[in-house]
Formats: sequence, structure tokens, C-alpha cells
Amino acid sequence: MLSTERQSKMAHEGWQEICRPLDPFLKQVTGGLREQVHCFDPAIGTFVQYALAGQGKQLRPVLVALGGGAIGPVGADHVKAAVIIEMVHLATLVHDDVIDHAEMRRGRPTVTANWGAEISVLVGDCLFAQALELAAQFPTPKVCRAVSAATRTVCTGEVMQTLRRGNFNVTREEYLRVVRMKTAELFALACGLGAELAGAAPAAAASLAEYGVELGTAYQIYDDCLDIFGAEPVEGKSLGTDMALGKATLPVLVALERLPAAHARRLRGLLTQWDPSLAAEMRELLSQAGAMEETLLVARSHLARACGAVEVLPPCSESRGLLGLARCLEDQIAAIAAA
Repeated sequence: MLSTERQSKMAHEGWQEICRPLDPFLKQVTGGLREQVHCFDPAIGTFVQYALAGQGKQLRPVLVALGGGAIGPVGADHVKAAVIIEMVHLATLVHDDVIDHAEMRRGRPTVTANWGAEISVLVGDCLFAQALELAAQFPTPKVCRAVSAATRTVCTGEVMQTLRRGNFNVTREEYLRVVRMKTAELFALACGLGAELAGAAPAAAASLAEYGVELGTAYQIYDDCLDIFGAEPVEGKSLGTDMALGKATLPVLVALERLPAAHARRLRGLLTQWDPSLAAEMRELLSQAGAMEETLLVARSHLARACGAVEVLPPCSESRGLLGLARCLEDQIAAIAAA
């Protein structure tokens, strides 16, 4: 079995290999986001600039480029679409950090940590509005409709998750529905919109959108494991927020399904009156139930479906890149499993 360090290195190297040919496109997206700062009143420029500079791996822009490139040429419309989707994503992160009381994101203080919840909520609102204004500039209203519908779905998923805090009777199906809404929706939008802007037939665009749904679902399941079993210095963001807020993520649901009644009651008690000092006991209960192994198995099943959606497309460097993204996530899953 490969070591955790080796698996992580493989994921990083695989990601770099995928992104290298996309570097000119991603630089244009970064430049496009910087230009958006000038569209806001100078009084809030500092906040907007900070929020828009919080890009991570630019996964959604990568999906726009690969989804479009799997069909045909990628051009300026794809760059604009990637800027729009990334702006929506960054807006959701600003709001998420308010909800989760997160202090760190991508190795730096969150907007909330710097300027408080009130400013953060309003900055996130401004980013949503600007993204929709950009989408309305396309000659067809289909783009604006797609972005608006996806944004609504993402926010609805977040509302549903918030309403279920402390409710550990949620089913796996209910959990997965929220995951598809709040995370996988933007993955699907990036792939599907990229394909449509390249002139994809409906069936091909649908296959790419399906890939996005499955990859995004696997990604969120992995991230939920990371929140429990990861290390903040390594990940560069606040962890343990799901437990602190009483979110019923898949590792917890699996443990509650499998544990004996007394142990399940204890786990519910830990999560209901959460304290970080209880983390070791909680992880022990999850370990007894084999929760992480089962959760990662579910993530891998979604990765397999993502690859199946791509394999129906004609082979090209971009479709191979989409398969490569799935392999990168598989390496990350293997790394956390081996930790």
C-alpha cells in the first residue's frame, strides 16, 4: 500500500499535469476576476478584492475549460462563464464562512474573521449580483437562466442543510440530495455550460453535466471526511465546523446506522453538546463503526459513475483530463484512508 505522503504527492502531480495545458485559460480567468473589482463602488473595493483573491485550485474554471474542450474550441465566452461561476462559488464561500464561524480559508483569515459577519454577508450578496449581471451580457438568455437556477439551487441546499442541524435522523438519500444541491450543482453547471458554449449536442452536454454532478458529490463526501479526520495546518482551513454546528454528514450517518444502541446514543450526545475536546472519542466511535471506510467507498462509487459519463464521449486530451481529475480525487481519498 502506498504511503499517505505518496498518495498526496500523486494527487498534486496529477492536478498539475491536468492544469499545465490550461494555464493560459486560467490566467485569463484570474485576470477577469481582478477586473471585476472595478465594477464595484470604491468604498467596498477592499472587501471585494480580498474575496475574489481567495481562489484555490480554480477547479470550476478547469471544468469549464475541459467540458468545453471535450466538444470543441474554447474561447472568450468560456473565460467569461468561468469568471461568473467562480464568482458565484466565492460568494458561497464567503457566506459559508459566516454560517460556520470559520476563521481560516485557504491558508488565510476569512472575510468574516477580518471584517465580521455583517460585511461578509453583504459582500457575498454583491458578488452574486455581479455574477448575474455578467451572465446577462451573453447574447442568449440561456446562460443567465442557467446561472440563476444553479445559484438558487446552491442556496436552497445550504438552507436545507442549516434547517437540519442537530437532526441525526436524516437518511443517506436526504444527505446526498443536499450535497448534490449545494456542491455538485456548480460542478454540473461548469461542465455543462462549458460544453454548450462549445456547441455540444444536448446528449453530450447532459453527459458532461452528469460527470459534474458525480464528481461534485464525491468531492463533497471526501470533504466531509476531511472535516473530521483532516489536519488544519495541512489543509489550510478551519476543520471540525460540521461537528460544531451539528451537521449530519455521511460519516456520522454511517456510524449511527452501524453502532450498537448504547454507542449510537453516546455519539448523538457528543454531537448534540459538542466540544473540541471530545473529538478523539468521537473519532474512536466512528472508527469502531468503520464509518470512514464506508463513506469513502460511497465517494468512490460516485467517481466511477463520473468516469462512466465521460467514457461515452469521443477520446481527446480534454476528456482524458476529466478522467484525470477523478483519479486525482481518488488519490486524495486513498491518502485520507491511509492516514
